[in-house]
Amino acid sequence: MESQSVNDIAAAGRRARFGTLPERVRYEDLVEEKVAAPRDPTRDAFHVEGAWSTFSCLAVDLGL
Repeated sequence: MESQSVNDIAAAGRRARFGTLPERVRYEDLVEEKVAAPRDPTRDAFHVEGAWSTFSCLAVDLGL
């Protein structure tokens, strides 16, 4: 009989801790909206002096 009361106490403890699910989180609380910055055309423009830094070639990497 004592093991049943221990089981009841353990079950009551589990129900107290895990018995209910947490409250639902609304979709509005999960999503954050930010205003996008407009595209900068000078950022995407070709830059002659800086073009070598984006050039990928093994010979250039080895300094040949």
